[in-house]
Amino acid sequence: MPSMVIDLRRTEDARDVVHRAVQALAEGHCVAFPTETDYVVAASGRSGPATSRLGGIVTGWDGEPLLTLALKSADEALDWAPRISPVGRRLARRCWPGPVSMLIPDDHTESLVHRLPEASRTAIVGGGRLRLRIPGHPMLADCMRMLAGPVLLAEPGNPAAGQAVTAADVIERCPGSLALVIDDGRTRYAQPASTIELNGNSFRMVRPGVVSEETLRRLSSLMVLFVCTGNTCRSPMAESLFRVMVAERLGCQPDQVERHGVVVSSAGLAAWGGGPASAHAVEMMSEMGGDLGGHESQPLTESLVSQADIILTMTTAHRAAILAQFPGAGGRVAMLSPDRRDVLDPVGGPLETYRKCARQIHGHLVARMDTLGVERRIT
Repeated sequence: MPSMVIDLRRTEDARDVVHRAVQALAEGHCVAFPTETDYVVAASGRSGPATSRLGGIVTGWDGEPLLTLALKSADEALDWAPRISPVGRRLARRCWPGPVSMLIPDDHTESLVHRLPEASRTAIVGGGRLRLRIPGHPMLADCMRMLAGPVLLAEPGNPAAGQAVTAADVIERCPGSLALVIDDGRTRYAQPASTIELNGNSFRMVRPGVVSEETLRRLSSLMVLFVCTGNTCRSPMAESLFRVMVAERLGCQPDQVERHGVVVSSAGLAAWGGGPASAHAVEMMSEMGGDLGGHESQPLTESLVSQADIILTMTTAHRAAILAQFPGAGGRVAMLSPDRRDVLDPVGGPLETYRKCARQIHGHLVARMDTLGVERRIT
């Protein structure tokens, strides 16, 4: 029976397409979706027969899971791989939705994998690993939000044959197997997703794709953000001192810490962009081995908050303001002081006040250093 093909580019109401696709998946059929890289075929992971049909249209990579588990959000990765490493969590938060697939160890008894039908478990676990991805096309995302249970994906055909980058490609590779094909033209990138394997607190590139290994290395870095009000005194001094301390721990120069996987920055809740650090702050950092000569203030933005692994604030009020504006960052925001005491605000004071503030910041950083995840990276 020929597949039903719906051209998204000529559809007046995409919601109708979503409902049709969700109904087909819920009834145990296979549906072809566009992603940013290629066309994939999806089936409901709750249906063993659907998973078996899906597995029949793909050859797969040796030693890997036959099918990919699609996620609704990066946070959902913890439901399937509770022991995902810090590097894996960073990459998930920064790369998804997007053209990156991750091979993650299936090594936890509380994983939702164990609640799936046997056919689905067998198809998504290979070599003791899961392959996870959140494709960056809104149609599949909209369908997954309305569908109960997980969605499994297959890239049809033989991997050596390359990607199916048009609806015609996927129809040709899956004759008689698809209930519905959603056509959105040639895919945006028309090349494979980058596939990496998590290994401890690092990763290796398994198959190159859209996102380069260099970019993935940068995105896997530990990102620490210090926040105050104007980003001219306290948070820049904290940034500068922390960079010096990280360099000492990693055995490199302060301007080299980013190459070793640690990105340090600062921002202000009420900062103007491009302002210099205060003169006394610059002088204090010079005394303590730091450098604020090239500092430029920046306001706290949604992008900075979403990228940061750790956000350290100077006061209780700063922390409360961030949580009020960005409640999703709750688990990553803390006061710099381990005992939750406000850092002295030196604005308008003499050099000695800045010295007292800098020493206070330094003491809090020393107390927190072993809890911030700064480790010498093995390369």
